Amino acid sequence: MLESKQKIEIKEEIVLKIAKYADELGYKIYSVGGYVRDYFLNRERTDFDFTIEGDALEFAEKLSEKLNVFPVLYPRFRTALVPYMDFKLEFVGTRKEEYQEGSRNPIVVEGTLIDDLKRRDFTVNALAVSLNKDTFGEVYDLFNGFEDLDKKLLKTPLDPDITFSDDPLRMMRAVRFASQLGFEIDPSALESISRNSERIKIITQERISEEFLKILKSNKPGIGLKYIFDLGLMKIIFPEVYNLAGVDIVQTLGRTHQHKDVFIHTLKVLDNVAALSDNVWLRLAALLHDVAKPRTKRFTEGIGWSFHGHEEIGARWVNKIFKRMKLPFEHIDYVEKLVRLHQRPMVLVNEEVSDSAVRRLAFQAGYALEDLFLLCKCDITTNNPKLSTKYFDNYERVARKVLDVQEKDKLREFQSPVDGIKIMEICQLPPSRAIGIIKTNIEEAILDGLIPNEYEPAYEYFLNNKDIWLNDIANMDLSKKKNKPV
Repeated sequence: MLESKQKIEIKEEIVLKIAKYADELGYKIYSVGGYVRDYFLNRERTDFDFTIEGDALEFAEKLSEKLNVFPVLYPRFRTALVPYMDFKLEFVGTRKEEYQEGSRNPIVVEGTLIDDLKRRDFTVNALAVSLNKDTFGEVYDLFNGFEDLDKKLLKTPLDPDITFSDDPLRMMRAVRFASQLGFEIDPSALESISRNSERIKIITQERISEEFLKILKSNKPGIGLKYIFDLGLMKIIFPEVYNLAGVDIVQTLGRTHQHKDVFIHTLKVLDNVAALSDNVWLRLAALLHDVAKPRTKRFTEGIGWSFHGHEEIGARWVNKIFKRMKLPFEHIDYVEKLVRLHQRPMVLVNEEVSDSAVRRLAFQAGYALEDLFLLCKCDITTNNPKLSTKYFDNYERVARKVLDVQEKDKLREFQSPVDGIKIMEICQLPPSRAIGIIKTNIEEAILDGLIPNEYEPAYEYFLNNKDIWLNDIANMDLSKKKNKPV
């Protein structure tokens, strides 16, 4: 028989409504996992996971009808999701589940509440609170979850080898909770993750990436990523970041030359960004900003270590990383921009830099310009306070320079003042590559300061040069035809 150790006060209207309806229908229902944990941690409660003794799918369908919403049912796993207002209400029948060797999905069978709590990932998530009228608010703790909450410790309810082998994604969840909550991972769990790290390969990429992004969203994502690296998971799920670690040393002429550990530097940059921005894609750009340094690393006698072109190569890698990790493609352009341009502002520090160079940076960064400067400032990780102050002052100077040129040239609304329709009309051309080339020539003239960013001067420039451009385009096309293999 279950014995309650504490009682909590439940005030959320949606939880009270679900509890009342469950009593009316005769279902035994509990709130489990993050809701109970976060109650005792005084954190905002946004997770609403419910365990039903009986048919959770049937209850979810009846509840959805009452709330006038449509449920998402997963019969194979005996789970259901009920979206209601801003909430995602998840229901599961008390169950046992396990993964077979080589399987990506668990086998699920009916069980008791005790069975259900046993299969939870950590003791702090294996707390359950009754929502039925006669035991409302009573909390059940079978695995000393309260004690581990006090210790800020992530410990598995069962032998960690069983817990992590049954669902290897729990290894990522351990890291995520450590990063989000500031908890330590129990030593036996750490050893188990190291032993079972290869088993993460059976988990679908979508689930891995979802956990990875949650780690990036935490207050100190560097903590989580250091765990992922140390436990052997990084080389499997993110080899490009894994390859950043380590320091090469060269002995020459009695002197030792070494570069900084790019992985450690990257974690510092990431945590710097996280302290200033919740934008997870800016945080991902911080993680990737030096990702191609291992590929471009060179030692030159008399000069030292260099990483020429790492920003361009890194930007080219962004697309393949997004595809492999199944991340949303609409953020590729933004992350590419930041990786490609993260060193450009420092080039503009010199007072003699032309307005043309400043225009080009502002144009290329576009909507990501402010985030680019934030990333650049966060990239300053030197422990030398004088150097740090100097670098920050330099970036502030460049930022002011860019803003001045933007205001003067109206670059925030920049695009070719002469549109494609007008070019086709004047040149009597159909939609073609030539239209884009002509528009680019006009934009380049504005960026070089040859004409202002206004319609009349741009239109006059177009009329004066269109014949030359059309002739050049025709010659290029002719040359391509001649050189085309037969």
